[in-house]
Amino acid sequence: MADLTSGLTSAMFSPYSKMFIGGLSWQTSPDSLRDYFTKFGEIRECMVMRDPTTKRSRGFGFVTYVDAASVDNVLAQPHHELDSKTPHALEANI
Repeated sequence: MADLTSGLTSAMFSPYSKMFIGGLSWQTSPDSLRDYFTKFGEIRECMVMRDPTTKRSRGFGFVTYVDAASVDNVLAQPHHELDSKTPHALEANI
């Protein structure tokens, strides 16, 4: 039986895609996160998660792209560097 999904990308299934970005520096702001990940495509939403009490970064955030093909662009680059850290980017399962 033929594999009907061969060659398909996430861009073909969703109008936009959300990514989990882990391993962020405590100094990373939503603006610096957006500035870095904009080079992979147009961003719909960008956030750094913060502790509700201390307001300190929790070390992870989310980037949502307008075009799901941008997620493939991010994942195609094996290493990222932002604010002297090497964050890891994963497609969020939402």
